[in-house]
Amino acid sequence: MTTYLQNLYRYKDLFVELVKKDVKIKYKDSLLGLFWSMLNPVLMMIVLCVVFMALFKSQVPNFPVYVLIGRIIYQFYSEATNFAMDSIYANGQLIKKVYVPKYFFPLSRVCSSFITTMVGLIPLVILMAMTGMTFHWVNLLFVIPLFYLLVISAGIGLLLSALNVFFRDLKHLYSVMLLIIMYMTPIFYPASIIPERYAPLFILNPLFTIVEMFRDIVMYGVMPSATDHLILIAYMVVYPVVGLCVFYKTQDKFIYHL
Repeated sequence: MTTYLQNLYRYKDLFVELVKKDVKIKYKDSLLGLFWSMLNPVLMMIVLCVVFMALFKSQVPNFPVYVLIGRIIYQFYSEATNFAMDSIYANGQLIKKVYVPKYFFPLSRVCSSFITTMVGLIPLVILMAMTGMTFHWVNLLFVIPLFYLLVISAGIGLLLSALNVFFRDLKHLYSVMLLIIMYMTPIFYPASIIPERYAPLFILNPLFTIVEMFRDIVMYGVMPSATDHLILIAYMVVYPVVGLCVFYKTQDKFIYHL
């Protein structure tokens, strides 16, 4: 861990350039460019509202804001981990030619996705103002669940990027897992409809707690509970540690499979 942090500081300029490159590549040849970071979650929110508002509007006040929050959180996780998973293989030629700390590639993908997600929060603020929601100082704590999400996604991204070098079918398997994660995250439905006996299973999904915490802070102006913090801190420790260990143990073998 110390070596990783030292290399990150030593090659920080390179890391910043990789993040910039990933942002530029994402919107290369796109007419709207970075604007898609705002438009995409809004369009998905509209679709989900049209389909599910009649079912859940009475149970969820400010349903469009509720859905948009869930969509933004899920979209970041899905995009960041997917991009990170393919990062080593996509940069195989560069890895073979020059020395670059290999973990820079998945981490830069996660950070670039985080930047575009922050841009995607602009429509959320606008929608909250349009629907007459009251802003509170607690709303400023929205950075806490986002920080948890960033660290957890980075850990999972490191794990996936290492495994994907050796098991190319992982990409197809993970697309199914993302679908399961989406339905296990209360994006368009209230968490209250989940049967109590299944609640522990849903909490195994880190996005469940992150989405609920983000909504408590932003929509309801409620301080997150200590239990939620403990759950996410546990995930924030486990996933990065596992991801770093697997990445460290396998990185010297990457070159034979690229």
